[in-house]
Amino acid sequence: MNFAVYLELLRVVPVRRLLLVGMVARFPHSAAGVLLTLHVVQTLDRGYAAAGTVAALVTIGIAVGAPWRGRRVDSVGLRRALIPSIIAEAVIWSIAPRLPYEWLLLAALVGGLFTLPVFSVVRQSLGVLVEGQSRRTAFTLDAISTETIFMVGPAVGIVLATQVSTVLGLTLVGFATAAAGILLMIYNPPTRTGQPGALPAPSEAEDSAMAVESVVAAAPARVNEASAELMPRAAVPMLRRMGGRVGSRFGSRFAWVTIPLAVVMAVAAGAGLALSGTEVGIIATLEHTGKEEQLGLVFAAWCAASIVGGLLYGALHKPISPLVLLLGMGVLTIPMAFATDTLSLSLLSIAPGLLCAPVLSAASEKVADLVPEKRRGEAMGWYGSALTSGVAVGAPLAGLLIDTAGPWGGFVAVGGAAALIGTAGLAAQQVRRRRAPVG
Repeated sequence: MNFAVYLELLRVVPVRRLLLVGMVARFPHSAAGVLLTLHVVQTLDRGYAAAGTVAALVTIGIAVGAPWRGRRVDSVGLRRALIPSIIAEAVIWSIAPRLPYEWLLLAALVGGLFTLPVFSVVRQSLGVLVEGQSRRTAFTLDAISTETIFMVGPAVGIVLATQVSTVLGLTLVGFATAAAGILLMIYNPPTRTGQPGALPAPSEAEDSAMAVESVVAAAPARVNEASAELMPRAAVPMLRRMGGRVGSRFGSRFAWVTIPLAVVMAVAAGAGLALSGTEVGIIATLEHTGKEEQLGLVFAAWCAASIVGGLLYGALHKPISPLVLLLGMGVLTIPMAFATDTLSLSLLSIAPGLLCAPVLSAASEKVADLVPEKRRGEAMGWYGSALTSGVAVGAPLAGLLIDTAGPWGGFVAVGGAAALIGTAGLAAQQVRRRRAPVG
């Protein structure tokens, strides 16, 4: 384990600048969730179910719009691709908080469609600024910076909602996000190799091989069982044939879609499901005990654990399968059902929190390794859609179990679902290994 890799990476000026710009760009939306919920509940005098519907529509909009925005980055470049999002963020979130609830639903959906694609842009740019183990470390640093922002952003949102107003707070979020988009345009980080500051462009043969084999070649043979990649070397010919069939079925436009990539998308969905459901379970538990004002303490413990886990994972010399990490996070989420107060809930959140940043970093690394560069922006968009789709499912799933069984039911539901996805993926991987031709 080598923690010096963080200092070495942060000495690279473009990487350091990109991470800082990413933190600034993510900050407004980290406060938007709590602001939107309190706006519906307090300002519009609606219930939490109505607030959840608005949040779900934002999530659906993000999931639908992410691949389209990623494709625009690939086709017209970053600066032109960001213009619609910058305009929409400023206009929609200036108008939306002044609308009645029924029209707010439509505004939330449109706002989600045009959300500034910070996640996919930062991950895509990191993928061409660094390579090898440094890429894993860079993705981990990005996940850590995101956790840091989400420790502070919701607290700022609560202050704006309670001390100022939710209408002004959401308006500020819109303008701040638009300003962050302008900052991204000014910086204009590279999204393709060969651009200024990026890695040299690979040859056509190297780019084709990278789509399938680079992640396999990076894994030493002695860790194939404990932390194997999504496909063993013997399965590469079969994978290419499968990739060809998928491409012929869905058209040449989706020829880059492969079985291992689909597995990574499932991991992203499982992680989103577990994280959003856990958040609902934490809120329900504290409300049940009458300690909802201590929500920040539990979130601080949960996010701090994710930061520590991300630092440890980024310092590893060898990657770990995201399936293994998702399985571990799901299993460790279930014991949170035994929490009875703020202290026990904080302590029980540490174990699953340790795997939060690692599972997202590992999945992002796989997407960057498995997809050819010319399709990487679109692939990162689909990855974001998978993550947000899991988020959209996790909250209602946890809420259903909480309403019928109590706060503990939410943790069991989402933890069990994430563990099931990880187990199914690992089982399918083992079956594929046994059936793969040798040699």
